[in-house]
Amino acid sequence: MIEKQVKDTIKKYHLIGKNDKVFVACSGGKDSTTALYLLKKLGYRPEALTINLEIGEWSKRNLENIKEFCEKEKIPLHVVEMKNEFGFSMCYIRSLIQKRAKLKNCTICGTIKRWLMNKKARELGATKLVTGHNLDDEAETTLMNFFKNNANGFTTMGPKTGIIDDSKFVQRIKPLYFCLNKDVTAYSKKMKFPVLYEKCPCSSDSFRRSIRNELDKMGPKAKRNIVNNLLKILPDIKKSYFPNRKLRYCSVCGEPSRNEVCKACSLINIIKEK
Repeated sequence: MIEKQVKDTIKKYHLIGKNDKVFVACSGGKDSTTALYLLKKLGYRPEALTINLEIGEWSKRNLENIKEFCEKEKIPLHVVEMKNEFGFSMCYIRSLIQKRAKLKNCTICGTIKRWLMNKKARELGATKLVTGHNLDDEAETTLMNFFKNNANGFTTMGPKTGIIDDSKFVQRIKPLYFCLNKDVTAYSKKMKFPVLYEKCPCSSDSFRRSIRNELDKMGPKAKRNIVNNLLKILPDIKKSYFPNRKLRYCSVCGEPSRNEVCKACSLINIIKEK
């Protein structure tokens, strides 16, 4: 079932063209590993891209799993080392930022990871960057954006993300978009993928966790209804909130940004402030 869902999603939403160079953002978890495996099985030639965050034993085990999987499946793997890029591990960077700003762990880590993934994928020639977001993730994020009145959040929604084409931005796609979290878990266990099922030890998103708990009580139908209804109104939302949106480039790093300084550089600037 999950294989057909992924195949149908790619076809219906034109996620991958014959000339696309596809990279999968791999965390070492069940979702990205499943996406990587299915793209290879469906005849695409994906490459894996992972960031070694150096979050203790958790990162070490994830990296070992990714290397084992890619070697077995004969998939090219590109590893980005946090210390090579920033001079420090993610944990150390986060601790420095949090001494001066009240920001959650996931906010800091997510911002820096997205910036780094886009930059490295582009440098490697990627035209599409696959993320492992599944139907549960999308339903949760939809509700979180509504509750927080976060219009900007909708630019990352849908099987394809973004509203502006730009040579510096590698479009994200979500082949697992209509796959339930429990089905991805069951599939990865059935296939005996070498993955960790435990969450990041630094995870701090209690709001998402509370939304997830309520949605789980409501069941799969509620999640599907949320996502299906979002897709009906998403084009109008994007058009209404961003009619003449232009992508800018960060004045510090030159990467795509909504503002003069991108979010990643804003975080790093916190560390540099005296």
